[in-house]
Formats: sequence, C-alpha cells, structure tokens
Amino acid sequence: MNRKRLKVAALQLPSQAIYADNLDRLLSLVRQHQDKAVIVAPEVYLTAYDYAHLESAAAFSRKALDLLQREVGDQIVVLTLILKEDDGFINRAVVIHKHTIVYQQEKAMLFKLGEEDRYLRAGDTQQIMPFEIDGVKYALLICFELRFKELWKQIEDVDIVLVPARWGLPRKVHLEILSRALAVMNQCYVIVANSSDADMASASAIISPDGKVIQEDEQTVVKGTVDFHTIKKIRRYIVMK
Repeated sequence: MNRKRLKVAALQLPSQAIYADNLDRLLSLVRQHQDKAVIVAPEVYLTAYDYAHLESAAAFSRKALDLLQREVGDQIVVLTLILKEDDGFINRAVVIHKHTIVYQQEKAMLFKLGEEDRYLRAGDTQQIMPFEIDGVKYALLICFELRFKELWKQIEDVDIVLVPARWGLPRKVHLEILSRALAVMNQCYVIVANSSDADMASASAIISPDGKVIQEDEQTVVKGTVDFHTIKKIRRYIVMK
C-alpha cells in the first residue's frame, strides 16, 4: 500500500420527504468534497425507512444508484438503499468507486424495535467480510450490526470500518461507546455517518485506533484523515495476537 494518509468524510444529514432533494444534496456534497477519498452517507439517506411507500422508495433508489455510478469516479462513496428483489425488499449497502459498484452487502441484523423485520428481508451475516480497494482493507457494518461482537471478530485486521447508520437519539451514548470500542478493539479507523433527523442521534464521527475522536454534531460533514502509520504503530506496540 503506497498511500500513507486518506482524507475522509462522514455525512450527517436529515432525510427530506422528497427523495430527489436528498439525492441532489448528496451529489452536491460529493462534488464539493472531491478532495475526500472516502465519503460515507447515513443509512437509507435517500428515502429513509418510508415503509408506507416501499415500492416508490425502491424504484427511486434503483435510478439514483445508476446516476451515482455515473457520477462517482476516483472517490469511494458508501451508502445504503432500499431495493426490491424477487423475494422482497432489502437494505443494501453499496460501495461505488470508479463508476462501479465494487462491493455490496445486505443488512443482516434487522432492528426489531424499528419494525425493520416486518418490511425487509435480512441478509446473511456471512456476507459481512473484509474487502480491499487500492490496497486498503475495509469492512462495513450497517447501524444495528455495530452491537454484535461476533461481527467484530469477522472483520478483524481491516484498516477502516464503514458504518452508515440511522441510530435513534435515545441511544446516542450507545453509538458513541460502541463505535469507539470497535476502533480500539480492532485497532482500526471507524467512520460513522449517522442521520441528523430530529429523532436521530447525529454523533457521526471519525475514530482512530488510539481512541481519538472527531465528532461534530452540528456539522453536515465531519472531516478527518486516516493515517496508516497510526494503525501500524498501534498494532506494533499493542500486540493482540
């Protein structure tokens, strides 16, 4: 890996009722932050969990995904979308790079308190695995999946964990504790992009393996840098294996 540092951004945005407005905002921010190698959007940002209109949400998401693929070049853009498959609706994370979906993963651990299991089909936890882009090792956990320690084990040794989330305000402290603990335990960077809807926690953050946190709840874009030297240094001095 020849890169030593990556500029990254976690978007912290509310989802508007009009899907197209959300897409316009996302495209605008991607264009404004061309210097960021990685941009993560909140979970189902384009449509939220619009259970009353899932058909419309899935159709819009499919069209939006085609547009995003045409738009996203050298950057890595990460988001989740409500999509329809033959056997029902899913929440799928996609990683777009160089006009291609280079990785995708369906949400496996559905949040029953939010009735996700009533409307969506769960993915397979075995799909949650490390993947590599340009020599950097990534993994992806979608919101509620952050709570499951067995999934932390599945993604050991990655450099960056991406966490698109729609995490509720009453459990804000849980999001902060879990994301920081994951960074320290797995000795990696964690990028959390959470919704800033009124009932959501915000708490988007960029967390380093030594526990340092960049968190700015009032900002729409939380910016930071992944320093691969920090990862190597922590793993060298605090040997976990």
